[in-house]
Amino acid sequence: MELIKSDDKRFPSKLKEIKDTPKKLYVEGEVQNLNGNCIAVVGSRNCTEYGKKWCKYFVQELVKYNVVIVSGMASGIDSIAHNTAINSGGKTIAVLPSGLENIYPSKNLNLYKKILASGGTVITEYEAKEKAESKKFLERNRIVSGLSFATLVVEAAFRSGTSVTAKLAKSQMRDVYAIPRKFG
Repeated sequence: MELIKSDDKRFPSKLKEIKDTPKKLYVEGEVQNLNGNCIAVVGSRNCTEYGKKWCKYFVQELVKYNVVIVSGMASGIDSIAHNTAINSGGKTIAVLPSGLENIYPSKNLNLYKKILASGGTVITEYEAKEKAESKKFLERNRIVSGLSFATLVVEAAFRSGTSVTAKLAKSQMRDVYAIPRKFG
């Protein structure tokens, strides 16, 4: 684990542009991914087959252009985005709402290991043993969107953490794209 402070030249330049820039990041994996050409891919934990299909499609296409996929390692679309990036030979960054010794969600411990083994990166602004709690998810979301030049939202509910990430991206002057839930 490496500690990178906001005055370090390796600190993500995109994060320096946002209102609430984190003062430090704890990083595991490849630090250079943090200054890559990043796009956030976030969405519903309870995604449909339609959402899964289009998430995979867009991530596979983005990876062809060496775009680094950023997400929050949550269940659903986040996990699909990370796994698709890895399986397509791309890089991915997971932003945690907890410390690096307290992986959240714990059921994604294997995904965490897979991200690191594939040359990806896992980051957090929290001390190693800190546990996830509700306010940290919102704080995490500003980093997910802040690292990225754009955010792709897949099947987000109107009132959800994903919709908050989209609003944060917009306030950070980032592009926001959406794949709405298919009806009918």
